[in-house]
Amino acid sequence: MMEQVRVTVWNENVHDRSDDKVKEIYPEGLHGAIAQALRADEKQRFAVVTATLDQPEQGLPDDLLARTDVLFWWGHCAHNQVEDQLVERIYNRVMDGMGLVVLHSGHYSKIFRKLMGTGCRSRWRESDDRERLFVVEPGHPLASGLPEYFELPGEETYGERFNIPTPDVLALISWFSGGEVCRSGCGWHRGDGKVFYFRPGHETYPTYYNPHVCQVLRNAAAWTAPSGGPKPVYGKSAALENR
Repeated sequence: MMEQVRVTVWNENVHDRSDDKVKEIYPEGLHGAIAQALRADEKQRFAVVTATLDQPEQGLPDDLLARTDVLFWWGHCAHNQVEDQLVERIYNRVMDGMGLVVLHSGHYSKIFRKLMGTGCRSRWRESDDRERLFVVEPGHPLASGLPEYFELPGEETYGERFNIPTPDVLALISWFSGGEVCRSGCGWHRGDGKVFYFRPGHETYPTYYNPHVCQVLRNAAAWTAPSGGPKPVYGKSAALENR
């Protein structure tokens, strides 16, 4: 069996404990549903643990972060509670090769904004719009196992302008029944690491049980995982050839 990708699913875990509707939909928390989607991978590629903001060291002590190949990040109302020191540690791990998958309202998290270098804001509303997600890069690993498009019967709406830098790969775009469109599956290279943003996942909808959404999560974990390539060497170096 191949060595598994070590995934940590982090969730601020606020709505999950305080909102009865969210507790009904996600009795094991959003992080539990996301982790289950990854554990259901047919190839068993992922070893998954979960972490939450309310745990010691905000769920991500140095030893856990050091052994994480891919970090999933779900945040919404507690962005400002995440300590700047933790953001810096995550940033350094991404620069060093760790993958980061940012979900839904995590677009406004400190770590995503730091990595993107922009405001990362969009239009939004909660109005039970239908969301249709189109695969626009069918040959990319992020689209593996997906149909040409799939639909979510109800979701929070995001719309352009979405203030992010131009993605290195745009795998999915969304159309909403209210008329908006949004870049919804975006990937970037940052340092030696990769970052993927996936838009769906508002806490009051059962989005993370949708089989196509689960497939995107698995694709994202595989794509952002460290490649195992050579470690770059920087700074002054000796000549490679005798002259």
